[in-house]
Order: sequence, then structure tokens, then C-alpha cells
Amino acid sequence: MHAYVYKSPRKADTYVYLAARDDFGRLPEALAAELGPLQFVLDVVLAEGRTLAREDVDVVRENLAVRGFHLQLPPRMAPDPMTQDWGTDA
Repeated sequence: MHAYVYKSPRKADTYVYLAARDDFGRLPEALAAELGPLQFVLDVVLAEGRTLAREDVDVVRENLAVRGFHLQLPPRMAPDPMTQDWGTDA
């Protein structure tokens, strides 16, 4: 399976994988509006056993087969323990 990967200029570290090149009609309108005009970054073959840096290739393949797209969001950061409210009840 082939995928075409695009990045969002509005949302840092947010990528969209499409099953067909420039097939932006597969994206829900609200999502497309939020992401802005997507910029092509690469095409990739999603062969079984292939690894991706941040995504499970089987999940990407399934989403492409069912929806025609896969959305990759930025990794969640662990909360900084120094910003927690330590409850200064004295």
C-alpha cells in the first residue's frame, strides 16, 4: 500500500496520510479547515513489517483502507511536575 504524507502549516507536528495523492476530499471539512492548506512531504510504501517513527503501520494501513486518510498528531508531552499545583494548604 502506498501513502502520501502532508504536513499542516497551522498545526506543528501534524501530518495527514492519504491513500491517493492530493485526495483532500477524503478529509472532513472541519478538519481540512483547521489544518489549512496541506504541504506534500513524501510518499511511502506501507509494506507489512515496515516501521514508522511515530505511528503503527497497521493502524495507518487500516485507516487508509477504511477512511482514505490517517491523521498523525504531535506526541503528547508528559506533564512537567514543577507546574503542578502542589496544594499549598498550610
